[in-house]
Parts: sequence; C-alpha cells; structure tokens
Amino acid sequence: MLGGAGVLLGVAAVPAQAAEVSYATECVPPAISGLPPVKGTSEVEVTAPATAKVGDEVEVVWKFVQAASKNPDLIDLPANSVQPSGTLKAAGAQTGDLAMQGPRENPAIPKGGAMVLSDMKGTLKLTKAGQVTLTPDAYAINAMSTDTKCAPTEAVKSAATINVTEGDGGTSTPTQPPTQTATPPPSGTNGGGGSSGSTGGDDGGGDDGGQTDFTGKEVQVPYKCKTPIGDKDATSPVQINAKKNGGSYDLTVQFKKSVMDSPADIPADSVKPSMEVVLGGSDQGTVRVEGPTNSAPIKSGDPIEIPDLKGTYKPGATGESTLSPGVLTVEALGTTTTCTPSKSEVSLTLDTTEQPGGASGGGSAGGSAGGSAGGSASGSGGTSGGLADTGAEDHGSLRALGLVAGTVTLLGGAVFTFLPRRRMH
Repeated sequence: MLGGAGVLLGVAAVPAQAAEVSYATECVPPAISGLPPVKGTSEVEVTAPATAKVGDEVEVVWKFVQAASKNPDLIDLPANSVQPSGTLKAAGAQTGDLAMQGPRENPAIPKGGAMVLSDMKGTLKLTKAGQVTLTPDAYAINAMSTDTKCAPTEAVKSAATINVTEGDGGTSTPTQPPTQTATPPPSGTNGGGGSSGSTGGDDGGGDDGGQTDFTGKEVQVPYKCKTPIGDKDATSPVQINAKKNGGSYDLTVQFKKSVMDSPADIPADSVKPSMEVVLGGSDQGTVRVEGPTNSAPIKSGDPIEIPDLKGTYKPGATGESTLSPGVLTVEALGTTTTCTPSKSEVSLTLDTTEQPGGASGGGSAGGSAGGSAGGSASGSGGTSGGLADTGAEDHGSLRALGLVAGTVTLLGGAVFTFLPRRRMH
C-alpha cells in the first residue's frame, strides 16, 4: 500500500540500496504563466530495500540529485513554498504505479539560486515473490498554488530492484498491482469563497443635515493587470467610504468578500497595496489611498487579510463629485503588479465645496482639512472584507486581484518552469 509522503506503521526494516538514473524530460509550466514547454534532464536517486518478503511494506525514497534548473532572476522564493510529487513504475513480479510525495520543505531560494526539492517517499506492499523493479516516471512541482508537470521523453532505466522471497508460511498470492491510498494534492489551494453582508447606506440629498459618514456602494470593478509574467484579467467588488473631516474627507477603500489562504510563507513587511481613487463629476484628479504592510509573517495556509486602504480627499470644486476605484498597485516580494480598471464604476457621490489647494484638475489630492463642505452620499454599503475571490472563468489560477497571494501565484507560474531555460535568467 502506498502511504503517501509518510511511512506506515509496520514498514519492514531491511537493508537499503540506492541507485541514480538520469533521463530526458519535458516540463509543462502552468497555463497561467504563458510559457512554452521546456526540455531538460532529470537526475534522481531511488532508495529501496535490496531484499524483502511477501507481505512486507517497504519504504521507497526518491531524491532529486539535481533539480535541473536554477531559480530564474525573478523573485526570491520563500522557505517551505515548494512541494514535489511523482510516480514510480513497479514492474516484474508485480506491476503498477507507486505514488510519491515530498513535504513542502525547502530553504529560501534566492534569485538565480539552485533549486532545492525535498525527498519524496512512498510505501509499497509486496504481494508476490520474485524481482520487483522501480523506475522513475512523471512528476509535478507545486509552488504558489501552481503546478509544473514533467514527464520522460525517453525510455527510463530502472533505478532499484527488490528481491522478494516467500514470507513465513509461504502463502500463494496472485500477482496484483500495488494499490494506492488517496494522496491529497499538493497544498496551496485558495480559501473557500465567502459572502459579504450589506448594510443600508445613508442616501443624502442636497444638504447633509450634519451628516459626517458617507457609505459608498459596492461596485464590481473589471481589472486588467500588468504582472511580471504578462497581462491578466480579474474582477473584484470594491467599496469607497468617506468621513467628513473639516473641509476634507477621510477615505477608506475596502475589497469585499472572503479572504484567501496564503499559498506560501510570506515575510512581515513585504506587501504594500495602494490605489489612485478617480474623481469625476464636478471635481477632477485622483486621490491616493494606501494600506499598511503586513505587520506579521503570514504562514502558508493561513488566511490573508487585506487592510483597508486610506487617504484624504480635499475637494477642488463645488458641486456633485464622484469617486471611483482607479489604478491598483501592489508591491510584493520585490515585484510590482499594476491593475487598471477597464471601465469606471462610481462607488460614492459627494456634494462638495471647493477648498484652497484642492484636487480639481490636478493629480493626487490630499492635504489638511479646512473650511466647510456640504456632503451627501449615494449608494449602499457593506461589511468590511478582505481579498476578493475573483475566480474569472478564463483565469482560474488568478484567484484574486493580483494582491498578495495573487501576485505570488502569478510569479510562481513563471518561477517553476523547472528545467533549464537559459533565456529566462
């Protein structure tokens, strides 16, 4: 029986042998990377007992002698972000596929550094006397929620042979393929989608009547993102809220719906989101809003909570002014992803009064509060949320807007091309 990445109780303690083989391989990067298949050579060492008895459960180890490519000069890979899985072919006295899997354990791998993969293990129950050969076959590398799939392009030599003798009692067992327990797929999948509730916003009209808090409506924003590995599309629900502060407004931009599980360990202070809120109607220009960097490391599998983006809007015109989500920029792990809305979606409308040095016609707005402003807001609000679960049909691997995990996922598709590709360095 295959026991996945671990050793089952009762595994036979017998002398082991190790043999190394190399074979031509073609690796297919994840579709989201947009990269073509890559050809190279795999070098692996297989360790298995030299002798055993019928009925024994023996441990088999697949060690990557050479990971066949360096980490491209794109990003530094976090520790414990890579997980290999693969298949050994059993032949001879018994035949079948033996599933192998390694833990998600690796040192931090710098740009241009040698790829380091954990040893894969599996457990085989021997059912027939005779020689059983073990030959490496296809394997996959999971990193940042993406898989690179590699398969031999030539006949591969067997890497280990187990001489199986009759067990005590000498029972006669028909030849059977080794059966395999269900092995979970490599981790790093996204968290389940949630739903966000909504609360009624204040629909002002003309005079604010002393109102200070203005709740925008949740809008679906279609983004076109420029990533380090190409263009990607995603749609996310976004809401802009405002609080009057003298003659200015303190803005809060929220990304709605569920958070996403982290596909890898993310260091503290490594992610910085920001956005340019677009002004329209009577006013013109943009207002920059920012979120804080992550104050603590985020472990693989833990939820990623995106903080609210905040900034100050100082009106540059009197009248009805609109606020819409604009260009989103995320700096993460030394890279930058920029997402631009393909169409404008107004989240909040305010009745504004021009302030000295205000926004109208200029670039980013800001500054201190001053004077007085009337204000009304249209739209309905919602509860605050985290990273959007976009799940666009044509980009299933782009689970969110290109923020923390989305950025890492996209980069993972580029990094794990796995076999030699000199032009990528």
